[in-house]
Parts: sequence; structure tokens; C-alpha cells
Amino acid sequence: MKLQHKSRTLNRRRFLAGAAALGSTGVLLRQVEATEGNLSHQHHQATARPVLSTAPQSLLDRIDPKPTQPPGEPGKDYTPVITPNNVSLAWKVVNGIKVYHLIAEEVEHQFAPGLHARCWGFNGRVHGPTIEAVEGDRVRVYVTNKLPGATSVHWHGLLLPNGMDGVAGLTQAVIKPGATFRYEFTLRQHGTFMYHSHHDEMTQMALGAMGLFVIHPRKPKAERPDRDFAFMLAEWRLDVGTSRPNPNEMTDFNIFTFNAKAFPATAPMAVRLGERVRIRLANVAAMSHHPIHLHGYQFRVTETDGGQIPLSAQQRETSVLVAIGQSRTIEFVADEPGDWAMHCHMTHHVMNQMGDKFPNMIGVKAAEVDAQVRRLLPDYMTMGHDGMAEHGIHLDTGHMKVPENSIPMRGGPGPFDYITMGGLLTVLKVREELDDDRAPGWYQHPKGTVASTATVAELQRDGIKV
Repeated sequence: MKLQHKSRTLNRRRFLAGAAALGSTGVLLRQVEATEGNLSHQHHQATARPVLSTAPQSLLDRIDPKPTQPPGEPGKDYTPVITPNNVSLAWKVVNGIKVYHLIAEEVEHQFAPGLHARCWGFNGRVHGPTIEAVEGDRVRVYVTNKLPGATSVHWHGLLLPNGMDGVAGLTQAVIKPGATFRYEFTLRQHGTFMYHSHHDEMTQMALGAMGLFVIHPRKPKAERPDRDFAFMLAEWRLDVGTSRPNPNEMTDFNIFTFNAKAFPATAPMAVRLGERVRIRLANVAAMSHHPIHLHGYQFRVTETDGGQIPLSAQQRETSVLVAIGQSRTIEFVADEPGDWAMHCHMTHHVMNQMGDKFPNMIGVKAAEVDAQVRRLLPDYMTMGHDGMAEHGIHLDTGHMKVPENSIPMRGGPGPFDYITMGGLLTVLKVREELDDDRAPGWYQHPKGTVASTATVAELQRDGIKV
């Protein structure tokens, strides 16, 4: 990448030299600018060099450029992002620099009603609040460590000076308990990124020490969204009846979350019919990739963590794979009203505390077994012989007791029936009218647009025998 930039810089200089000799520099400058703009938008994001500048830059100026524009302002320079079940981190401007303060600490967190845990997060939240800024902003982030052990913070995906990268032991010393470190750099790109602990990652990330870092473009090349949602995907091992996520787990995770919430606790996305919607998805889970599927829509994948995808290369999809360590951004116009599910398409990722240490009961005729066992245990009931769909209903109605602080196989009530999903599930609510102060209720379907029991007359009319 650097070699390509050097080559193009030399070419531009040759152009300028030739243009000066011919007395037509202005024309050629515009030609060169247009050519470079078509060559690589991502390259300009990476270098952040003024297109028309011919002044040589020092190495320090290139890796840690000073801001040339005032700090970006919400509403004026960007549409603030919405992080469902979370907030954006407050900031202030000091001498032209945006100043933030993260406090790493232990947090009592609720994944969903009935399931609490003692996690590690930032500023009283799991995950930490979303950092928002604008391309070209200079940011100063103070990190105070109130954890029992040392930590550090890595700015995942950001282009910055090496000493600000946050890898404990490699690019900085650890932040000891009680200490506060200062990170400072100029944002040279835009997109969806993350921050997370980079000391004893296995433990600290498993306990939740991470957050989103959204950088808005200074000069957007695409139309701004009306709604800009951001989600962090994560997985946890929380054994039934315990309250501390297990960082030693390597493969068998049993809680999957959007912004550290499992359905039915995930806050829905509410949008007006016709609005332009952007959804940012970032994944720093320990072991799982997530194919996120949105019902009812085709969307365009507009950004990766490497930058904006040219319009000509954007694909229409209904699912997007968000691999570990990656982010993906999708966009669409909300032109279909309704309550639309958005979920991971790995089926075990839409279950809460799914267990696998029990026999396969599908097809077992349980009536005789139940009758025999109930002589000793009057409340006994075999589960799983016709599927696990009823498990959550039995829990919610109190027919079945479960260990304290657990939500095994629990889903949530829906407008028609019980929703037999949990974990990585949320809902996109598209309405003609919307009260921004509260999420709308269930969608009221127009008559004749809901699947229902077929009548005898309908079956006879169409020649269907059942």
C-alpha cells in the first residue's frame, strides 16, 4: 500500500513539473485529482493526505497527522448512531481535541430477565459505550483501570501510531489497577471499528471488556441514513446456576448476544416507512462467526472494516457473514412495513443456554415412561420427544422449575404465539407513523395478509387432500 502511494506521488510530481513548463497546471491538477479519486477511495482514507498538497511530509506527520478541520458535530456533520440497549460515550472539546474517558470496571449485568452476571465492562456498561467521532477528528481517550488486574485497550481496525495500538507488553506497558493512561491520535479513516482489552484477552474479553468505535465520514460519498444502528456480537459461557462468565471455555458457548443482550431482552429497531437504514455489525466473539439474516429485505453490503465498498461492487444480500474480528455494514430503504426478525442463522446461536448433555428424545413414546416415573415423582414430565418448542412456554408459565439465575431454552411472547428463539435475535419494526419516544407495539397486519388455518372450502377449491 505504501509503495503504491509513493509511486502515485512521484507520478503526480512529474505531472506538475510538466504542467508548470506548459503553463497549464490548473487543468492538469484537476485531471490528476479526478484520476486519483477514481483509483482508490480507501487509499485516501488510509493516508488522509490533502489531494492537492505537494509539500513533503515527515514520517511523523504521516503516521500522526494534526487535524486540519474543527471537530465534527452531531446533527451537522453526521447522523448520530443508535446502539440498541447501550449509549454513546460522552465527550468534550479541549483546544480542538475531542476528549473521552473510559473506566474499565466490574459491572453487574443482565443479559435477559432471569439471567444476571458479574462481568467486566466500561463506564458501568457491558459492553462499553460506543465511541463516536468524525474522520479527521483528533481524539484523546483516557482509560482508567478499576479492574482487579492490569489491562490495556486496543483500538481494533484503526490506523494510528504504533505506540497507541494498545497491545500490552508489545506497544505499551500494562495499565495497572488504579492507573489512568492517555491515548491520542487523529482519525484517518471512517467506518465501524471496535475497542477491546488487549491484555489477558482470553479472560477480559470473555467477561465483556469491549465496545464499538464508530467513525463517521467527513464528506460522505453516499446519502446519510435516517437511522444508523450499531451492534456488537458476542458469545459467553454462563453455566446454569452460576453468575460469572467462564473465560476458560473454548468451544461450548451457551449465550449469544446483540450488544450484550439476549432475546427477549434485545431492544427492537424502530424506523419509519421509507427511511434509509444503516445497520453496523461488529464481531469480536471468541470462537464464532455469525451469518446475520434480515427477514423481508434485500440489503446492500456497503462497508467492511477495511473501508467503503464502491457502489459498483456492492452486492445485494439477505444474510451477511460477520467473521471474528470483522465488521460489516448493510443499508436499505425500509419500504416493507411489519415486524421483521433479524438473527444469526446458526440455529444454536438463537437459543439461550442450550444444553447438549442429554439424550436425543425425538420420537420416544413417553406416555408409559411418564406414568411409571410419576409414581415416585408426581410432577415428572418427559421433554424433548416432540421437539424443544414447548420448553420456554413451560418455564414462562411456571410449569417447570429451573436453577436460579438461568434461562434455559427460554424465548419470549409474540403477538400470535410463543417465539421459540432467544440469543442473537432482534426485531426491525417498520411503521408508517412512529413515536420516537417509545418502541411501537406489535404490527397490525392488514386483513388477508396473515397466514392462517386453511378452510375446508379452500382445500376443496384447490384440490388439496389432507
